[in-house]
This record gives sequence, C-alpha cells and structure tokens, in this order.
Amino acid sequence: MAQPASMVDGLQQELRQRERERALRSQQEAAPDVRLQRPVQAGDERLPEHESPCFRIDRIRLEGDAAERFQWAVKAADPANDRATGRCLGSEGISLTMKRVQNAIVARGYVTTRVLAPPQDLKQGTLTLAVIPGRVRRIRFSESRGRRGTKWNAVPARPGDILNVRDIEQALENFQRVPTVDADIQITPAEGPDAKPGDSDLVIKWKQDFPFRITLSADDAGSKFTGKYQGSVTLSYDNWWTLNDLFYVSLNHDLGRGYGDGKGTRGYTVHYEVPYDYWLLGFTISGYDYRQSVAGGNRTYVFSGSSENSELRLSRLFYRDAVRKTSAYVAAWSRNSRNYIDDTEIEVQRRRMAGWAVGLAHREFIGAATLDADVGYRRGTGMLSARAAPEEAFGEGTSRSAVITAQGQLNIPIAVSKQRFRYLVAWRAQWNRTSLVPQDRFQIGGRYTVRGFDGETTLLGERGWLVRNDLGWAMGNTGQELYLGVDYGQVRGPSTQELIGTHLAGAVIGVRGGYKRLYWDAFAGRPISTPDGFQTASTTAGFNISWTY
Repeated sequence: MAQPASMVDGLQQELRQRERERALRSQQEAAPDVRLQRPVQAGDERLPEHESPCFRIDRIRLEGDAAERFQWAVKAADPANDRATGRCLGSEGISLTMKRVQNAIVARGYVTTRVLAPPQDLKQGTLTLAVIPGRVRRIRFSESRGRRGTKWNAVPARPGDILNVRDIEQALENFQRVPTVDADIQITPAEGPDAKPGDSDLVIKWKQDFPFRITLSADDAGSKFTGKYQGSVTLSYDNWWTLNDLFYVSLNHDLGRGYGDGKGTRGYTVHYEVPYDYWLLGFTISGYDYRQSVAGGNRTYVFSGSSENSELRLSRLFYRDAVRKTSAYVAAWSRNSRNYIDDTEIEVQRRRMAGWAVGLAHREFIGAATLDADVGYRRGTGMLSARAAPEEAFGEGTSRSAVITAQGQLNIPIAVSKQRFRYLVAWRAQWNRTSLVPQDRFQIGGRYTVRGFDGETTLLGERGWLVRNDLGWAMGNTGQELYLGVDYGQVRGPSTQELIGTHLAGAVIGVRGGYKRLYWDAFAGRPISTPDGFQTASTTAGFNISWTY
C-alpha cells in the first residue's frame, strides 16, 4: 500500500508502533562487550636451520594432567611452511616449538595453562612437552562486595575447571548487562596448603548503584492523525531478584490532550531477562491502542484499534574468542490486533497469530571496526488458538506465515589528522516463503527505515531490503556528532503490483549527542528518489530527546 491516509490507518499505526518498540528494546537491552585478551599474533620466527648439537624430531606429543584436552595445540608446533618434525632441532628450535604450542593454548583463552619441556632422551625422535593446566580453585567476592551480588548464575566457571578467560569475559558481561552494576574479576595465585601448581582464585569486585532508573523521552515520530508528538517514561529495576536480571516497564502516550481531542495513542512494553552462564532467557509483552475522530457528512466517526504482542526467547552464546562471538536463539511469539468504527469491530481486520522463531547472531571485531549480523526464520502456526487470516480465501496472506529475515551493521571509526569520523552502514532484508498478511510485510519510508520521508505514506511488500549509510564527524570534545545519512530501500512481491513504485531513496543531516544525563538527536531530511505520485513532505525535520536518572 502506498497512499496518503485521510483517516487513520490501523495497519500503519501497528507498523509504526512496532518500529518504536524495536528502537526502545535496542536501547534498553543493549548488551555489553568485554574483551580481556587481545588476539595472539602469529609470530614470524622460523626454526633455526643449522643448530649444533641437535636431534632429529619425528613426533611431538603432549603429556600431563588433562593433556588430552590440548592435543589440538600440537598442530601449531608443526606449521606446513616451517615444520618441526622431520628435521634436526637444538635448544633454540625446541624452545620455539614449545612457544608455538603455548601461544596456541593462550589464544584459546587458557591464559594460566603452561607448557614445559621436561628432561628427556631425544634420541628416539620424540619430543615430549608437559602441559600444566591452570585450574580454578575458588571463586569468591572481594570483601567490598555489596549485599545483592550473585555469582552462581553469572560465572560459567566452577571450582576445578581449567581456567579460560572466555568464561571470565562472559561472567563480566552477565554482571554488567545490568547498567547500574560495575564489576571486575581478578585472577590471583591460589594460596594455602591445598593449592596446586597452576591453581588460581577468581576474585570478583562487584558494586551496584541505586537499582532504579527512570528515562523520560519525547519525539515527533507519531502520525499527524493520532498525535505527532509522543512521550514515554521507562522505569527500570536492575538486579530485581539479585539474579543479575534486567526488568523495565515503558509507557508511551501522545503529548496532545489524549483522547480528549478525539485522537491519541498510548502503549506499553514490559521486559524481563535473566542470564545463566552462556544462556539468556527473556520475556517481552507489549500493547498499543489508538483513536481518531473523523467528521463525516452528518456525523463524526470514531476509528480506533488495539494490538498486543508477546515473545518468550531463549538464547545461548555457543562460540566466542578474542575477536568474535556467535549465539543462537529460539523463541515463541504471539500477536493480536483489532480495529473498530464507533466501537463496532471490523471483523475482517481481526488478527490472532502465533508461532515460533529461530536465528543466529554474530559479532566480529575487525581491528577498530565492529560487524554485527543476524539471520532468522519466523514461522506462524496454529498454537494459542491462532485464527486463519481472511486473506487466505484469496491466497493473499496466511496466519501460517514463513519469513526469513536478515540484518547487519558495520561501524568503522576513521581518524584523519586530529579529526575523528565514523562510518556506519546498516542493512535489513526479508524474504517470504509463503504469502503474507500486510502486518508481516516489509516496510520502507520513515525515520526508522528509509529516512528523508515523513512516514505518513510507506511502501509495503512481501520481500524487501534497505541500507542506511551514516558518515559522522565528532565535533571536538563536545560530545556531539554531526552526521550525514543516505538511505535506499526496495520492496518486491505479488502485492507490489498494485503499488505506484517499489523503491525509495532519501537523505538526512543531523546532530546527535548528549550532556550529562541528557541525550538528543535532531535532523532534517528530504527524498532523493520516489515513484511518481508518491505523496510525502518535500522536507522532513524531526527530533528525539531523552533524560535518564
């Protein structure tokens, strides 16, 4: 659909609110990144060619406690371009071989595990290296720990485990997922009569500020038909159940006279999440309703609607190293919506859908740049008494939808002389495997998708993609960034045959930044390319301002 709305459009209201919720969750549920170990660079040292005395080495083996867990590290001693086996090694060559194995073990996070070369007879052609695993003896809080600190569900390591810095990084991310918590973990040598070589204690320094946070925000991202100026208040209770858990409630409302002037919007979002080692369980529910009065020939009609959404998600981080981490998730979801004219429901617009979703998320650190990418599959089912979509009778949509989604972002800091710049490119795409109801289609046009448009008219299609490009300049040490953005998006699919076009391009210039507890973003944009007849403002300005305490 791509038409100006002379009256409120329930679909547009629902899609607009969905984008607002996406932005809210991205801000409130931002996960920290902890990287304690820089990538171990492969050395360019080569084995000496002619050592004397030397011994021919045909085999390299590891022995010692838990040596079977580190057999993979032996390959590092024998790279194809500089093999240690099949040649004569002296003391320098053996030391370099041992160093290669040690570096390979450290690169995987085993920073307290050591590799030694015990006394041995090398005349048989076997070089034996002894591995001394560094184990965790105790995990404890420091004496300054607050009363609300909990470690059992935050620290993946257990006493007796081989110490891996990846477990410490994950523990710190679990602690610091709660914004009011500051945590640090020190690795200290184990002391006492029961301490063994390689044993270490993990000492946790944990502190939490006042656990309640409040955020007040205002913007002009609403529709002119139901209230352009919108406000919200978000109350967070950090570490509520002392489980390193995150909880918040967000309420939003138009900043007009509410329903007193015949139009208005209001909504809510409630979110709770709790970690356990490398797992994260989260639950979100949200709701929204709107109202508008439209004068007819002899009377005034009241258009209204409501929607409710819920999601239960379980995710697990299954791989991390010094420069990347990858997680997977599974989720169950439901979505209901209704629309009315004068309190009489429009039955053909009633929706009750539910289903499941799976996906992968990846973050990669490339030098100073950061790459994020996710891919997901979302499927509608008959669970939770889902209703068949009215469009199923015409083959134009189904409540048993199947959709593949992908999104990503690349953030590249750039330094030119003493000036600091930043290039940020974000993309989003969707592919349908079934026909889709309008609520499941891909939308472009507006501040949350393709900027430069007022968002009153958008393009929808079963498939689509968009890319957003930002070049930002840090304005000295003021905490402000001047940015220029250029966006492009396309939609495709059977329903787009009825559209006046399938692409939008726009540009925006703005300033964003903050001072103390205040954050703002103000911008102005305009279309670059639109289909003939697409109605939108020639210039669009907007703002967002928030205050957190």
